[in-house]
Amino acid sequence: MQNFTLKQLIEVGEKWTKLIDDHLDFAVSLRERIHASPRISGDETDTKNLVVEAMEVQLSEVAETGGITRFGPEQGPAIGLRGELDALPIQENTGVSFASTNQAMHACGHDVHLAALVAVVRAAKNLSLPFAIAPFLQPREETYPSGAKDICESGKFKELNICASIGAHVHPSLDSGQVAAGPGFVNAAAGEIIINISGTGGHGAYPHNAGDTAVCTAQVVTGLSEIVRRTNDPMSPAVLSVGTISVGDGAANVLPGAGLIKATVRSTSSKNNRTISKAVKKFAEYTAQSFDCTADVSYIEGEPALINDDILSANFNSFAEQNGLEIGTTMRSLGADDFSFYGELVPSLMCFVGVDEKLSLHDPRFLPSEDAIRHVAIAMISGYLAASQMFIEDVIQ
Repeated sequence: MQNFTLKQLIEVGEKWTKLIDDHLDFAVSLRERIHASPRISGDETDTKNLVVEAMEVQLSEVAETGGITRFGPEQGPAIGLRGELDALPIQENTGVSFASTNQAMHACGHDVHLAALVAVVRAAKNLSLPFAIAPFLQPREETYPSGAKDICESGKFKELNICASIGAHVHPSLDSGQVAAGPGFVNAAAGEIIINISGTGGHGAYPHNAGDTAVCTAQVVTGLSEIVRRTNDPMSPAVLSVGTISVGDGAANVLPGAGLIKATVRSTSSKNNRTISKAVKKFAEYTAQSFDCTADVSYIEGEPALINDDILSANFNSFAEQNGLEIGTTMRSLGADDFSFYGELVPSLMCFVGVDEKLSLHDPRFLPSEDAIRHVAIAMISGYLAASQMFIEDVIQ
């Protein structure tokens, strides 16, 4: 480990990148098999087994349907490389021969990520690496409870001495061949607010004898837009968006006895989200009282903010360019990814990888081309090299 120089690290990257090409046909075929038989969050065992078989490395179980291992040098730190297992409950509309037919779809690129990870691992077996690789297959990226959080709480990172983690995700906002892994804030901290409004209900002709949950629900929804403005520093971005409103069973002359509101809150920190949720609770409860109703407000804390390590980011950009990728514009948004949980344990880096497909993620027609597999694989390799450089320089110092 101590004998590795930056020059040798660059040479490893060059060899690794060339070896990837030897495994591309296999990876493309694997991607099609994964894509044709997707499994949604919590039901990923079949996908995990398929990937483990292709990887030809034994993984131990983690987070119920996930897997994790370490191989390479037995001593010293390992570098984690993530692959997400789950698909989305979307009816596919791509028209390709390997399209899903089971009412689920890999519309977020996880099939590409898994195929790339397999290519990276298979190619790595022919190399002498300075540090161990710890590939891990994460379930439940698309839903709660978070698979990443479960992996972090499992103790596997400590057990396997994983001291850095690398993630790569395709993104249509970047051109094919481009990558973006800027330092600092990348994605938002997220949470979900659920508001249950209850009233006595009654006949539409006699609203004065009932708690009007329909109007109360509407009033709460309308007022939520003011919560962020009144509680959040305008220099720190935040959004509160309502995704579900449910009240009544369809009858015009019945005042319903219950209403439901579900909203997502996103900001630059979990602390900000909690502050916003407390303001929502206070507002909803007082509004409900004015309509002779009650409001029960619950908050589900989701992912923390995703923060890229500064050193990993700088190192990554250098290796990515050396390995033939172009550095694109840094991407920051109030989207969320539970990869952020790993950043609370170890220095971490999320890299976005451009694709030729310009439809949005989660679109039923979203289908990156085969080139994306190679580009994601090179991004993962560059991330591994970035972490290796950080470890080597830390030893030298």
